[in-house]
Amino acid sequence: MKIYFFGIEDWEKLHIERKLKEFNISGDIKFTKEPLDETNVDLYKDADIISVFIYSKVNKNVIDKMENLKLIVTRSAGFDHIDVKYAKEKGIIVSYVPGYGNNTVAEFTFALILALSRKLKPMIDRTSRGVFSREGLMGIDLMGKTIGIIGTGRIGCYVGRIAHGFGMKILAYDRTKKKEIIEKYGAEYVGLEELLMRSDIVTIHLPYTKSTHYLINRFNIKLMKMNAMLINTSRGAVVEIDAVVEALKEGRLAGGVALDTFEAEEVLIEEEFLRRDDIPAVKLKKAVEAFYVLNEDNVIISPHLAYYTKDASERILDIAVEEIKDFIETGKPSNVIE
Repeated sequence: MKIYFFGIEDWEKLHIERKLKEFNISGDIKFTKEPLDETNVDLYKDADIISVFIYSKVNKNVIDKMENLKLIVTRSAGFDHIDVKYAKEKGIIVSYVPGYGNNTVAEFTFALILALSRKLKPMIDRTSRGVFSREGLMGIDLMGKTIGIIGTGRIGCYVGRIAHGFGMKILAYDRTKKKEIIEKYGAEYVGLEELLMRSDIVTIHLPYTKSTHYLINRFNIKLMKMNAMLINTSRGAVVEIDAVVEALKEGRLAGGVALDTFEAEEVLIEEEFLRRDDIPAVKLKKAVEAFYVLNEDNVIISPHLAYYTKDASERILDIAVEEIKDFIETGKPSNVIE
């Protein structure tokens, strides 16, 4: 059995090797730091099982070249970097890692909210330069504010749990209403437009699909309060970056914007893109727009690390190896994408 792991750091390799040994999984096992895509697939086309992260691009062309491929395990909750439909047509099972970072991403979401609400970015910048003036650094309380949670899956519900602890009012938007967030935390489900209009803070916790593409866009973003805050720790293209830049230039979203993920983020944070000269113009434009907002005092951009704690990272690796174990033993992992 040829099992290849892509996008693996040195410490992850050691952790996976221990886990494989624990489960008595052996074979031709390879690790590489680089993601899998069309540029290197020929080096790994004999794989039976692959495990990838979000920066791999497992599209139709990649799948077609991997004729022995039987299982794809993505070490993430999202899977828009994989052509799942085509893989299934080819008889390839695709599984993912849900629930590894419910609290992890929710905690980071509130770290961003607190940083914006208390103006930590300009405060840290000033004090690091020896400036201790409080001018322009007045923050806001979270207690009594209304938070709008778009997407009430595992992470969204945990955000509601934390918000309830802060004494916030909770609005929620999702196709499915969760009793837990209603009964325990007093959430009120409303339509998207109403949520945008009534919320002081809007935070997004949805997967990226065709239906969520530009869910927040240049039209409905204008419904938000002038002093509203926008947080995105889900997927970049759920929010139209042009709309965010436009709103900030017009003085809207004055409460601040925090993006852990944004359109064309790979141009700025993936090292391999820095060495390429074939980046599409539209991606460069999106990256430049993101760079523009980066320098604003009320904007925080982080390099897609809401999930990135030691605890959550180890859970991801453990679950990914368990998916491989289940496939080898039973032919079907526990977290198959249907």
